[in-house]
Formats: sequence, C-alpha cells, structure tokens
Amino acid sequence: MFELEGQRLDRESPVPLWFQIAELFRVAIESGRLAPGDRLENEIEISGRLGVSRPTVRQAIQALVQKDLVVRRRGVGTIVAARRIKRLVALTSLHDDLARAGRRPETEVLNLEEQPADAARAEELGVAPGDAVLQIERLRYAEGAPLALMTNTVPVALLGAPIDKAALEAHGLYDLFRERGIRPQSADETIAARTVTAREARLLRVGRSATVLTMVRVAADASGQIVELGRHTYLASRYSFEISLLLT
Repeated sequence: MFELEGQRLDRESPVPLWFQIAELFRVAIESGRLAPGDRLENEIEISGRLGVSRPTVRQAIQALVQKDLVVRRRGVGTIVAARRIKRLVALTSLHDDLARAGRRPETEVLNLEEQPADAARAEELGVAPGDAVLQIERLRYAEGAPLALMTNTVPVALLGAPIDKAALEAHGLYDLFRERGIRPQSADETIAARTVTAREARLLRVGRSATVLTMVRVAADASGQIVELGRHTYLASRYSFEISLLLT
C-alpha cells in the first residue's frame, strides 16, 4: 500500500488541498509506485495522515476516478485502475501502436483458416463468391492482460506468400501486409459499444456485464482494392479511441 508518510501539502498555496492530494496519487500511479490493482488507504486513514478533512480527501479521490486512474469497488475500497490504452483513430495496426507505446503486445492466434467466400463476405471484400479468403482470429494482450478480440478476413489472392501462425503471433497484420507490398491507404470504420457475449467474456476474462467497444473496418489500397475486413472487440475499461476533428 502506498505510504503517505513524508508527503507534504503546501497549505499557503492557492492550489486547493484536494488537488494537491490528487496530484500526490497521480504521480505515484504514473511512476509505478502504485501499480494496477493496488489499494489506496481509506478516507479516514488518508485524512489522518495528511491532516485534512474527509470531504477534502473524498474530492481528491473523485478527481482520480474521473481521470480513470482509480476505481471504487464495493467491499474492496479504492484501487488503482488498469492503464487505459488510448488510440488515435488512424489506419494503423494495434500491435504496432502498442509496441510504439511500450505496452508489450502479445498475440494468441485462435483461428487461421482458408475458406471460400460466401455471397455476403464476397460482396464485402469485392471478390467473387467462392474465392479463397483467409479468416484470422486473434486475442491481443497488452502487458499480459487480454485487451482485444480481433477477426480479420483477407483475400488470399492478394497475399502472394502464405501467412502462418508464428508470423501473426510475432507481428501485426499490417506489418505482414507491408512485407508483401500491400499498402492500405483508406478505410471506412464503424465504432459502437455493447455488452460482451459469453464467449468474449471468457476470452477477455471479464464478467458478463462488462462493456466492449466494437470496430468494423473495411480497408483498401490506393487502387480501391479492398485488402481486409476487420471486426474487432476491445475492453472499454482498458481502451478508448481518440478522434481529432477539423471545422471546415
């Protein structure tokens, strides 16, 4: 448990005491002194150690909750939240984004199978019914914890060389595309939210009431050829999309 001994508040500062307390915990969390799952002392203990009122401590804790740094759990107390992964909405690979952010991506391939495209899938991918497509299902981890369940469908004719399980576990799909000269240039994406299914809850290790973010992506190269159809499911408690808008 994070000890507040030796921590000082500047009572002559114009900065409110609740904000100073929140900053003490924020720095401890972001520096790793408080790790995900660690429990904070209760309000009485914190107020006693710092010589402030309980309402002041309560306001500080609420500020941490609003920043998704801690969560309150009945019967447990206030614990440090798992770090939320924020991802810009861009035509990139989740594996590559996690690696660049130092978040230790790992991948478990659940399914890798060539199959003929049915009529609906053929229309989505712009291929003929019966053409071979590669169906890929992966469970993506960040820092050892499940983060996303990803299904991608790729026209086999585009690949040139086969994609195997080992390659998918070591690299992002778009990295493997680049090796084969495939260059996604544009995509249509639809983002939504819903409750997990029973299978998703089991794979992502969450309860049946958990919320997930879903993304459907249809990506194409510069010629307009569709290169992949992606259906991804992300844990909302650990993941968020960031979108920049320009007023025109």
